[in-house]
Formats: sequence, C-alpha cells, structure tokens
Amino acid sequence: MADEQQMNVAVLGGGSFGTALASIAADNGAKVRQWMRDEALVTQINQEHRNGRYLPHYVINSAVVASTDFQTVLEGAELVLIAIPSKAFRSVVQAAKPWLTPEQILVSTTKGIEQDSFLLMSQVLEQETGFPHIGVIAGPNLASEIADKQLTATVIASADALTRTRVQQALGCRYFRVYASNDRHGVELGGALKNIYAIAAGMAAALGMGENTRSMLMTRALAEMSRFAVAQGANPMTFLGLAGVGDLIVTCSSNLSRNYRVGFAMGEGRGLDEAVSALGQVAEGVNTVKLVCAKAREMGVYMPLAEGLDRVLFEGVPAQEMARTLMMGEQSSDVEFILPREAVQQAHRDQAPHNRGGKHA
Repeated sequence: MADEQQMNVAVLGGGSFGTALASIAADNGAKVRQWMRDEALVTQINQEHRNGRYLPHYVINSAVVASTDFQTVLEGAELVLIAIPSKAFRSVVQAAKPWLTPEQILVSTTKGIEQDSFLLMSQVLEQETGFPHIGVIAGPNLASEIADKQLTATVIASADALTRTRVQQALGCRYFRVYASNDRHGVELGGALKNIYAIAAGMAAALGMGENTRSMLMTRALAEMSRFAVAQGANPMTFLGLAGVGDLIVTCSSNLSRNYRVGFAMGEGRGLDEAVSALGQVAEGVNTVKLVCAKAREMGVYMPLAEGLDRVLFEGVPAQEMARTLMMGEQSSDVEFILPREAVQQAHRDQAPHNRGGKHA
C-alpha cells in the first residue's frame, strides 16, 4: 500500500476497545467501518459520534461509520480488527465469513480463551478461515485511558511481517504506540492469563493487603503465567514485554480494570454473580480461571494462585483463603528459567533432616 492511499479498516464489535481503535484508525486517515448488533448504538455513533453504553464521554472521529450489516463493513477492508468477547467470537467470525477474503489482515483484540476447545481467538480465526494474515493485539490497554488520549503502548503479534507492519501503520500515533512481536501464542496467552490475577489483586486490595503483598502477588502471578505459557509452547521472554508484565501491572493495579473490579467486589463480600452483574460488562478472567485450572491439571503445571482463586470463585471458599494460598505454597525457585523448580525441590530433599550427616551419623 502506497503512503498516499487510504487504508480501509473494519472493526467488528461495539465495545469500548473496538470503538477506541476504530476512532484511532480514523484519526490516522483510514476509512473505518464498525459492525455491531445494536441498532440504537449504530444510530448513536453515526449521528452523535459517541458510544453511550461503553465510552459515554468519548468523542468518536466522525469518519467512523457504524452498521449492523457485515457486507457494508467488510467489503473492501484491508485490515479487520475483531473485538468480540470470547463467548461470541466464533459465531461472529462465522457470520462474517462470506465477506472475508484471504488477502485481508485479520487481527483479534480479545483477551480470552474459547470454552470448549481451549483455543485462543487467533486460533479460532485460523481454524474458521485458513487465511495467512492473522495477528493479535494485546498489552496494557485500558480503553477509557486510550479514549482520553493517555500515552499507551500495545503489541501486534504475528508470524506474518505484513500483518505487523499494517497494524503499526493503521494504529500507531502520538499517544498510541504499537510494538511488534512474532510470538503470537505467547502474547495472546499473556493477555488471557493476566485477567485471572487481576481478580486476585482486586480481592487482595479489598482485604486491605499492602504494597508488598501486591508486588508479591504480581511477581508470583508472572511466574505462574510464564510457566503455563511455556508448557503451551510460548517463549518465556515474551512475558518481559508489554503483553506480559506490562498488562499484568495495569490490570492488577487499576480499578478501571474489569477483572480487578470483580475481584474487589468479591473481596468486599459479594458473591460472584452479584459482582459480575454489577460490572455490566464481560470480565473475561472469570471464565479463564476455570479453563486454565482444568488445563493446568491436565498438563501437570503447578498454578497455586489460579487454583486458590478457582476455589474462591466457584466453590464458595472465602476470599481470605486465596491470600493464605499465596503464603502456604512451596517456597521454591524465584525465576524458574534461571533456577529450575525441580533443582530447588531436589536440594530440599537432599538437605532434609534425616539426610544430614549421611553415612557419618
């Protein structure tokens, strides 16, 4: 694409992040069409240039045109951003498929895992389309701050250089920085897994735990996330980046984070259903906890924090128990990719009281 040519961008989804990305692309000079199911929201975006449900105070670029019709939105689009919650992701892709083409760049912005298949959203895209240009956007990206044009960075991850470059061209601007990665699996897992620990961090905050505790929680969460992701074939170094530690910090520290807010409400004593309904939006982490714990058990991956949270969310264990899980877990290796956990465990066995003194006892 020559620089002077206008890029055609389609956004599927009418939520906060999809709306913010649509407006950024339009600010950058792209022709942008946004698909959503809600006719009233379509009318509001087209007439008032605002999304009253998700970003009520954000003025959307007037060049963004919303529609409930896939053909209107997708025909001629070079880049398609898919910002649909994981539960509906596959069905929306299937409905859109007649107007998708192999030349298009398909990018998921959804930080979740499909329930029945344990597939990440870019894998769903791959499975449904078989197209070559597939990527994922993840990172510390609270939509309300992007809407306020606060300096923000994200990662576009794809094995395909064209996908990475086009997304950087479409979305990179003075306040939204787009960095590239070729570890799509790691970036996408980081985005999905950190939601689990945001719920735990919200609970810890509501229970009055201090900064030392939050720091420990985030660091051990990072160890758990990377342990699980590496078992799934990701690169551990990815977790040093924006989609790993970057996203974990913001989502475990901010009451703008939906998952953090669910955890905070539960830490205050509310039940899961009450906490989720009070939020009024999808908190992907709730579903992710159950899925990841089941997969970790199947693979034999040690995830004490996730397991503790699973018991609080779905077995009625008090939130204080999750904090106890953090302290009762084995004192093992700090960074397992430097000192393997097995080596620490072996040293403990070797130095057990009955072994001391050996033959000379």
